[in-house]
Amino acid sequence: MIELEKKYKIGTRRFGLFNWIGFYTLYKKETLRFLIVSGQTILGPVVTAFLFLLVISLALGENRGIVLGVPFVEFLAPGLISMQIIQQSFAHSSSSILSGKMMGNIVDLVGSPLSSLEVTLAVIFASITRSLMISFLSIFVFSFFIEMRLENFLYFTVFLLLSSFSMGAMGFIAGLWSDKWENMATVTNFIIIPMSFLSGTFYSLSRLPEILQKISFFNPFFHMIDGLRFSFIGNSDGSIKFSLIYLFLFSLIIWFISFLLYKKGYKIRN
Repeated sequence: MIELEKKYKIGTRRFGLFNWIGFYTLYKKETLRFLIVSGQTILGPVVTAFLFLLVISLALGENRGIVLGVPFVEFLAPGLISMQIIQQSFAHSSSSILSGKMMGNIVDLVGSPLSSLEVTLAVIFASITRSLMISFLSIFVFSFFIEMRLENFLYFTVFLLLSSFSMGAMGFIAGLWSDKWENMATVTNFIIIPMSFLSGTFYSLSRLPEILQKISFFNPFFHMIDGLRFSFIGNSDGSIKFSLIYLFLFSLIIWFISFLLYKKGYKIRN
């Protein structure tokens, strides 16, 4: 009898500490998933943001005023871009996980040689890619109608990455929690959209009563919008250093929660 040499053991990881090929493959699949319908996932949010800018600008007419040292339209544009980043980052990761559960192909992801770290990061990074495309295309379109000045590219990049990363992780959690599209619509319509509208997109925090100003300083959506706006106009309602630290910690916490839930198979394993 010839004894076969056992090269591998069941359950033994054979890709090193990080499966880069698997990670890139899943990231590419997630990216192509939204690029195939780019009219809906990329152009749609840009058109929506532009319509908000156009309608509000026309409604105000010549009485636009000055907000944080710049004309109101220049104050509004970065807020609209940030609002789309928040909503679309959340939408991508949440729809990806939920659609996988609804169609039953989530088992392919669970059974793949990818760790929870690799899966969560690949899906979230695809959300970031979608946000990057939307933000740069929005800036390009807006610049034909208003003066778009990017005062600090570093802050723009950091706040864009932190915002889209945290919202991508939040969408991942929502996708795991939701059992049907109605559950996801509830989260989107009653939490994500209202909070993105009511976190300084259309107004300066100074217009709120003092108690609401203090509450807003603990709202991560406010720091996402305020930080991105600062990179354009050089002024902000809050402390940029505090916003950076707050969003960095918030991103880590939200991602870690998504990591743990996926690792435990929350609502995806019987």
